[in-house]
Amino acid sequence: MDMEETGVVDAHCDVLLKLLAGEGADFAKGTGVIASLDRLAGGGVMLQFFAIYIPVSMRPFSFEQALRSAALFGERVLSRREIVPVRRKADLRALAPGRRIGALLALEGVDAVPAEPWAFRLLFELGVRSVGLTWNNANWAADGAMEPRGGGLTRAGRQLVAELDRLGILVDVSHLSERAFWDAAACAARPLIASHSNVHDRCPHPRNLKTAQIDHLIAAGGMIGLTFVPDFLAPGGRAATADSVLRHLEFICERGGASCVGFGSDFDGFDTPLPGLEHPGKYGTLREMLLKRYSAAQTAAFLGGNWLRFLARWLPE
Repeated sequence: MDMEETGVVDAHCDVLLKLLAGEGADFAKGTGVIASLDRLAGGGVMLQFFAIYIPVSMRPFSFEQALRSAALFGERVLSRREIVPVRRKADLRALAPGRRIGALLALEGVDAVPAEPWAFRLLFELGVRSVGLTWNNANWAADGAMEPRGGGLTRAGRQLVAELDRLGILVDVSHLSERAFWDAAACAARPLIASHSNVHDRCPHPRNLKTAQIDHLIAAGGMIGLTFVPDFLAPGGRAATADSVLRHLEFICERGGASCVGFGSDFDGFDTPLPGLEHPGKYGTLREMLLKRYSAAQTAAFLGGNWLRFLARWLPE
């Protein structure tokens, strides 16, 4: 595929959370969700990651909730003729901007999943290809970015990373505590991803990546998906604009990470829209902004080419 013709890859959205909660959310009709089918198409998205996430309001967690989310992914997303599932390297060849949109199933937090290899083998068979070990809290695998004690991976968490590596599932560090990030980096056999995280040096939020973490991901050939959450773009979020996203991108490029950065919007996962990038249909605006600062080839790489190159190497055969 010509890099300059590559569409957008978005490494994180929470559409499945909206579908799980009900309340009239409909991906195809575009009601109750931000990252709707028509907006993805309108913004030139050619691959969207869909996260299984069980919110605090649905505690106590159960594996049934995670499986129900996977079923909703099949029933409400993959059932559309415009959508093609992405589970293996060969699936990427079916994607084309403006025609068929790829959908990759991810898991954000293992709280609802038994700490047993069989459970993750089952999720793999259901199409899960990316797993974040926890959300902002602590669970049986790791401490999250907002957990006060700031612990690392548990013994079970280290075993989980090994199992994910064996299965060919990507390990997502976006919500990990700093110590857990380094534990994952030490035991992972394959490059890590941060599907929706920004630069701590540009906005000192606990969910953002510090310079040493960014440098590790770059050196190891991992990927960083910059997110559009205002609080992660500017302190307090109030001064955040679409241009703020480019400031974070510029920092990573200055560290030598131009081939290791893309986007992970987190659409449907936050309440205050970012002016200028309120929904996936606005990716055209972001493309125009990038072209004022970067070449057409660089712009295509940031929008989707870098993620596609990474997935072409690290998805299962």
